[in-house]
Amino acid sequence: MKYRIEQQNKPTLPSHGKYRAKAVHQNIIGTRQLIDELAKRSRSNMDASIIRPVLIGLSEIIKEHLRNGDKVKLDEFGLMKLEIDSEKVDKPEDFKPKRHIKGLKLHFIPESIEGKQPLYDDIEFEKIN
Repeated sequence: MKYRIEQQNKPTLPSHGKYRAKAVHQNIIGTRQLIDELAKRSRSNMDASIIRPVLIGLSEIIKEHLRNGDKVKLDEFGLMKLEIDSEKVDKPEDFKPKRHIKGLKLHFIPESIEGKQPLYDDIEFEKIN
């Protein structure tokens, strides 16, 4: 995984002025590439024309469940859920959804086996400028 060193520039953060590693994402892997790779790796030699509707259908179902407030767990991958990003108020009766809810964040929690997350196994880090 590639990273660069970046300075925290937000004056309101306690870490202002300090440096941290930030992941550098160089590629966006799209549906077509996922389908092609899955077709190549398929033990049953599935054709891309079979995989595409399954993958698209799966993504639609996952989105629907997330929007309904469900958690979605994919075996050997992890758990996804939406969390609300909102401002804080002093009293519950002061909370107004349209005013205080600022957005949603997708949380992904990789599968854990006996406290270990295989997704993170053997990642090598490379600094880039």
